[in-house]
Amino acid sequence: MDGVEAGRSGRCSAVSTPSAPPSSKNLPPGLGDGLCGGSPRGTDGYRWCAPGAGLSQTTSPHLSSRGSIIRRLRDSSEMGYNAYHADKYDEDENPDGIINLATSENKLCFDLLSERLNQKDMHHIEPTLLQYADWRGHGFLREEVARFLTYYCKAPAPLKLQNVIVLNGCTALFSVLATVLCEPGEAFLIATPFYGAITQDLYFYGNVCLAYVDLDSKVTGTDSRPYQLTVEKLEAALQGARSEGTNVKGLILLNPHNPLGDIYSLEEMLDFLEFAKRHALHVIVDEIYMLSVFDEPSPFHSVLGMDRLPDPQRTHVMWGTSKDFGISGIRFGVLYTENQDVANAVASLGCFHSICGTVQHQIAQLLRDQDWIDQVYLPENHSRLKAAHTYVTDQLNSLGVPFLDRKAGLFIWIDLSKYLRSGTFQEEKQLGRRFLDNKVLLSCGQGFKCKEPGWFRLIFSDKKPRLQLGMQRIRQVLSELELQSGNLPPPCQQPEQSSKRGQGDL
Repeated sequence: MDGVEAGRSGRCSAVSTPSAPPSSKNLPPGLGDGLCGGSPRGTDGYRWCAPGAGLSQTTSPHLSSRGSIIRRLRDSSEMGYNAYHADKYDEDENPDGIINLATSENKLCFDLLSERLNQKDMHHIEPTLLQYADWRGHGFLREEVARFLTYYCKAPAPLKLQNVIVLNGCTALFSVLATVLCEPGEAFLIATPFYGAITQDLYFYGNVCLAYVDLDSKVTGTDSRPYQLTVEKLEAALQGARSEGTNVKGLILLNPHNPLGDIYSLEEMLDFLEFAKRHALHVIVDEIYMLSVFDEPSPFHSVLGMDRLPDPQRTHVMWGTSKDFGISGIRFGVLYTENQDVANAVASLGCFHSICGTVQHQIAQLLRDQDWIDQVYLPENHSRLKAAHTYVTDQLNSLGVPFLDRKAGLFIWIDLSKYLRSGTFQEEKQLGRRFLDNKVLLSCGQGFKCKEPGWFRLIFSDKKPRLQLGMQRIRQVLSELELQSGNLPPPCQQPEQSSKRGQGDL
């Protein structure tokens, strides 16, 4: 779905009222077709998003208007993934199937995790695990989570069990937090590009919108790196949103960042939190990749490790095991907040998002095993991530494809804009479809609300045979495009250095 111009008011119109039931025709543009999401744009460069507009107007007689919007959003955002699930690559059973380099999953350490999760201490049944638990999570698990975060976030004092809530994943946490912190139609600030599913996470339950802080790949002004978030850009976006009638309730920070792989410094995070305090904004800090930093010169600093939080009652930190431990199928997410009103409200919705007792036991055992984590899992995981990242970036360099060279997360942000003749999002979507037709799935930048066409997210945390075949298929598509344009570079030509788009480090 192509981006559609938003109305002059710039107001988030997701709110449902008796006189104006939710319908896709009165909602701003949102998500796309699973390859490329929408890129809504308001006036004067201020962008905002509440999902729905631009989708088919067809409604189901069995659903409410809101239910029809949710169904269409889900259907429209997963076409590429549906194709993948119908034709998955398998070395033996389906060697011509689709290789998924779009879904952010760590597939490098199944052997380590399988061995640990099959040990005897993981298999335990007792009556309390088979009964209803505190909706915040079992006390034994929350105690282990508090210890785990105290240690790995380098907290200056032990974190407290009563500030920990566990739900079935960070997706649930985003949805629940948006619902309890915002009125319908209110918004969170978020820098673009960002993990696009947050749009749905905030909208499905809470009718909560996003106000975009657009970042550029070009290094200009006082910026020192591409896509640099600054307090000045936050201030401008906040004032732009408020001037057009949007009530901004909070700020979302992704650290390490998805899809850029950037790590905010301690000083930057403190500046962002001070900005939020000045404007009485809640801050959701998503640190789900905090243990997936695989290069020593790229230190990560959790906000829970700060000596002081500028506004602890409005600072809410999330983490989960899906990425750092490569177990996305085990739905587990953690919220740490000192605000007991927020904690109690989130816990009240835990009845919809609880984790079964036996899984809570397994997670507690996993997090408790610090020796295994420090001496076996993390060193090997980081080594494998680094090797996979090196392989893919070497391939990108040989193709002359610029990319952000970051050492955090499971992905690489790559610039394929030179393959777009007119530089449009429609061409970006067509390129994404061309990759899919050649049996490799990538995520288009428009799905991350990137304002510049031509960027893609490529997942590198996979076994080398799949990476090799995936990169071969990408190379084939790009070579065909270069032949068609009559602009075929030498096989090992490096991208031209530029102040606009650098190479490896852009």
